[in-house]
Amino acid sequence: MMEDKWMPAKVIEGENYRFTVMTDYLMRIEWAVDGQFETRQTYFAQDRNFATPTTVQVHWHRQEHELEIETDGFHLYYEGGPFSDKTLWIDAKYGYEPYFSRWLFGRELIGGNLFGTAQTLDEADGEIPLAEGIVSRHGYALIDDADNNVILENQELGPQNRDQTDLYYFAYGHQYLQSIKDYFKLSGVPPILPRYALGNWWSRYYAYTQAEYQALFTRFDQEKVPFSVAVIDMDWHQTDIPISEGSGWTGYTWNQALFPKHQQLLAWLHQKGMKVTLNVHPAAGIRSFEKNYPAVAQHLALDAETKEPAVFDLQNSAFRRAYFEDVHHPLEDEGVDFWWIDWQQDRYFNNDGFNVLKALNHYHYLDNQKRNDGNALILSRYAGPGSQRYPLGFSGDTWISWESLKFQPYFTATASNIGYSWWSHDIGGHMIGSYDPELQTRWLQYGVFSPINRLHSSDNPFSGKEPWRYPVENRQIMDTFLRLRHQLIPYLDSENIKTNLDGVPLVQPIYYQYPEMDTYYDYRDEYFFGSELLVSAIVNKCEPQLQQSKATTWLPEGTWYDFFTHQKYAGEREINLYRPLGQYPVLVKQGGIIPMTESAHQNLTTLPEAIVVNIFGCADHEYVMYEHLGDQIATTTFKLTQAGHLAVTVVDPKQIVPSTRTFKMAMLDGPKLQIDNRTIFAITQEGVSPALNLVQQTEQALQLMQIEYELKRQIYDFICGHQNEPVKIINFINTKKRPELTDFFSSLVAQL
Repeated sequence: MMEDKWMPAKVIEGENYRFTVMTDYLMRIEWAVDGQFETRQTYFAQDRNFATPTTVQVHWHRQEHELEIETDGFHLYYEGGPFSDKTLWIDAKYGYEPYFSRWLFGRELIGGNLFGTAQTLDEADGEIPLAEGIVSRHGYALIDDADNNVILENQELGPQNRDQTDLYYFAYGHQYLQSIKDYFKLSGVPPILPRYALGNWWSRYYAYTQAEYQALFTRFDQEKVPFSVAVIDMDWHQTDIPISEGSGWTGYTWNQALFPKHQQLLAWLHQKGMKVTLNVHPAAGIRSFEKNYPAVAQHLALDAETKEPAVFDLQNSAFRRAYFEDVHHPLEDEGVDFWWIDWQQDRYFNNDGFNVLKALNHYHYLDNQKRNDGNALILSRYAGPGSQRYPLGFSGDTWISWESLKFQPYFTATASNIGYSWWSHDIGGHMIGSYDPELQTRWLQYGVFSPINRLHSSDNPFSGKEPWRYPVENRQIMDTFLRLRHQLIPYLDSENIKTNLDGVPLVQPIYYQYPEMDTYYDYRDEYFFGSELLVSAIVNKCEPQLQQSKATTWLPEGTWYDFFTHQKYAGEREINLYRPLGQYPVLVKQGGIIPMTESAHQNLTTLPEAIVVNIFGCADHEYVMYEHLGDQIATTTFKLTQAGHLAVTVVDPKQIVPSTRTFKMAMLDGPKLQIDNRTIFAITQEGVSPALNLVQQTEQALQLMQIEYELKRQIYDFICGHQNEPVKIINFINTKKRPELTDFFSSLVAQL
């Protein structure tokens, strides 16, 4: 037997191979034909400098294997020579599934992967295939970085152009959150979004005139419906151009027929506290009819007399400079805050290993970052691992259908498995479909509890998302939820900052917290929304007789409160949560703390003066509310005890919190708080209406139900006489032989 030589190591390499043990659960695997290994940053890999792993062991020439590398997470075997399924394999040290712990080089991983995301939902009517993520029930996953764009000096992107293998092997078992945190360490954390991005967005593919656009937002003001971002789709620029110039989809010159005084419009929107983004399709380059063509032609030495176009080429540094400095910056100087980059031409432009979408995201975000210190933003399509550094993601033009809505909660939560936290969907859907007020209401409610709430529609005159297009009940509910989104900004911004600082995605599948429970993997419509909220999205039509919608939900252990009604539920069980159109299944664990604003009408570029702190029962719990302006951060820590003692501490080194700040504490269940105010700000307590009792809830529910009046009365009278006897109530309902009633009242009496 050959000698067993053991040594602790981080990098193990030969002439053509290199293995880098980055953590006890993460390894880089390289093969270079020329022996030159990639040391530059790539679009995916930003920081490969990890602390030395603690459990790595390297064995040379043991049991006839040339090399073995072993850690707490995996065991690699290498036989020498070029990599193949005969010379290189790895065993993950987890027995989650029989026969699936071994990966052989070059073979596809067999099942278990919980998936990541996709570049686009364009024209999707429901579920589409997703690329793999780094989270797997089998405990291991791979990312291939061999053909990625590399980042050169001065943050330029270029192709690798190398014959190489460059794989990252993740073997974190069911340590899902830790795998995401280390992914962020390797690939970069999502930046902190500007506060305004967390409000409501108005977007529509529609040729508005300037007068129509101002009238639209004046109407929203009159309706007291807040918006923070105005999205002007492609008709902002000239689209009717000479045939000889090509497609009108690319453009950079304002359409004066529609927007005769566009600078006044931009200034007017800014005065309202809104930000503005314009849609661009950059593929056709800069052509002679554009306002800024003379400057571009001069910088690129083009023949202006023959109308020589500036061909779109992001690999050309001179073109990039003209593209930004001569075209985009003048528009930004007029009042455009950021860009919606609508790239759809991969098959025509990607060549020689250079990915144009990645380059667009990279250069646009960096340029916006330079000009908006601490408030950079773009809206663009997902371009693969590493895209989390360039928020936001535009998911594309979906169909207006229940199937599309049903897929979005799962799609959004699953994207966290590849670190992609900030999807912006076409809330309400973009095209096709039909008029369905219930669908639009439920979709908007989901949008309020999704990363970005961007209402969007096509230019069909009947498909707009203005709430006043819908029946009065739907309209009032839509208005209420749009206001709620802005009231939630303190909570949303706090979770936004935590995503950056702690590497914890805003939206998490529930199996992140309970990975060993098989049950949790089945609830695709359920997700954590920040650290305090659990959402079970409604993705199906209401039950006709009940006039309520059902969300089948798994409640984790503990006691949970309904965010809206304050009803209380015991956890560790499945429950059907029925909700009328005006309510949505959002739950808070006992002791949860949700900071909100008192008013929905505020300028999101400043911090609010008044904060309402909603506390859902007493438990030992601490919540840190982060706030930011630009790159300055303040924290307010709320430390709650089970006995009802609350300590409040503010840390604000740059004094960004308004000096007139007040806190109103709203205890939603439990004793009056004993407040230890360790701040300079005023703190008060306010009363909260108690949750409805069983009889009151029954009366409300029966009023909506489309069943016989006499049956309603029988049920109501029985529950009035037996409200503390849930078994008798269900037995009585069973005698009516209406399964939908049995299911509904079983859920109702299950409350604490």
